[in-house]
Amino acid sequence: MKSDSTAPLVYLVGAGPGDPGLLTLRAAEVLARADVVLHDKLVSARILDLAPPSARRMSVEELPGEHPARWPHIHDTMIDFARAGKVVVRLKGGDPLVFGRGTEEAQVLRRAGVAYEIVPGITAAIAAGAYAEIPLTHRACASAVALITGHENPTKPESSLDWDNLARFPGTLAIYMGMARLELIVRVLIEKGKPADTPAAIVQMASTGHQLTRTTTLANLDRTVRDEGLTAPAIILIGPVVSHRPQESWFESRPLYGHRVLVTRPRHQANETLRRFEELGAIAYLLPAVEVRDPPDWSPVDAAIERLHEYQWVVFTSRNGVERFIARLFERGRDLRALGSVKLAAIGPGTAAALREYHLIADVVPTTYRSEDLADALRERVVGQRVLLARADRGRDVLREELAAIAQVDQVVAYSQVDAIDADSDVFLALNRGEIGVVTFTSSNIARAVLRAFDETALGRVRDGSIRLVTISPVTSAAVREFGFEPAAEAEEYTTEGLVRAVVKLVRG
Repeated sequence: MKSDSTAPLVYLVGAGPGDPGLLTLRAAEVLARADVVLHDKLVSARILDLAPPSARRMSVEELPGEHPARWPHIHDTMIDFARAGKVVVRLKGGDPLVFGRGTEEAQVLRRAGVAYEIVPGITAAIAAGAYAEIPLTHRACASAVALITGHENPTKPESSLDWDNLARFPGTLAIYMGMARLELIVRVLIEKGKPADTPAAIVQMASTGHQLTRTTTLANLDRTVRDEGLTAPAIILIGPVVSHRPQESWFESRPLYGHRVLVTRPRHQANETLRRFEELGAIAYLLPAVEVRDPPDWSPVDAAIERLHEYQWVVFTSRNGVERFIARLFERGRDLRALGSVKLAAIGPGTAAALREYHLIADVVPTTYRSEDLADALRERVVGQRVLLARADRGRDVLREELAAIAQVDQVVAYSQVDAIDADSDVFLALNRGEIGVVTFTSSNIARAVLRAFDETALGRVRDGSIRLVTISPVTSAAVREFGFEPAAEAEEYTTEGLVRAVVKLVRG
């Protein structure tokens, strides 16, 4: 049956090997329009966050049955949602057509008359080779690669794999899903003639901060797995190419490799910070400590917008303030012309960058990024003038107090901050169990929200140093000290990049 091109599409999407940065642009595009995301268990939460907040996220683990009895339910779920007019993203680890059963799912959709698209992803063997720095091919010793499933029992007569030829294969064997049968696989390959001293490697959880790589020989593979405690998911690489691996790969030598770091920023602002930590090799977790919402009453902001021509300065103390104030300006039917000749001040480079996104340039940005420093930078410029300060509904009142002595200051609440920690989330439970070693704070309100939510066990881990707190500024450090703790590190530059550098310096000792 031909697919009806007008029907809602189902996308069979490869999520890649684990690193969210390896997701393809096409995959990100279709995730952004998804109504339903039906995903494999191991797909990163960071990738799921690319779907709209309103999208329904379903793990295949939620469906009835055990593997393979669950497959018909996966098929029915995709078809039912598509026929209900929903855009469905079936998100699969690696590539949908490399040991991903994408072909079976496509056939079912085709028979049902549901239009679909297959979006390829980076398969695990490719990622394992790149991140462990083991070339899958090499002109001196490997001109071919074999991708092999390790699910089958290699001793079965009816095996679909030709182990005689695989043992003689003149290239690299990349074995997926082979950890449970590793002892058998090794024995059969050696019995079939593969030299016992052939270089071999295990790459566990490739491309993530959890990655572990161990090299050995074919004969010692199973013992290495047992001795090192390696587990699935892992790729097994066998062949001379393994000997070309350096002592430490480019990824495993990164400064935060294997360290677990918690980002506590609001979800909509956290992506850049998470990505920076991941790029440095960290296992980055997100626990949004506060939620940014509209103020309970827009009327003071609306009144200020109507009187913008009366102000000489508009001052912003956060990216959220910029985004919410200008969004409200647009909602009121105005545009940037309403700002006229008003001058703009930003507390730091992040806030100034938010202004630039609207093609606005801050006239004043202090060299250090605190309310006191912004007040100092503005003091001589605003004497006798009228100043509008757009800010959150909670926080220090230093800026208004200092400027009010020399200027007429109107302060409006452009957004509200609400504590938003989910105490039942997997990340918070992991934090309380001490599985995350570094917690970062980017504001006083965030620091207070997290520390208030800690149970006594977690507080004890902060006291003994097994959980280390890193702050973005002295003001944030002061909030930590309110709880009787001393930050393990404080950013020298009060920016996201300064915070990242502080974490790197801390873990390096």
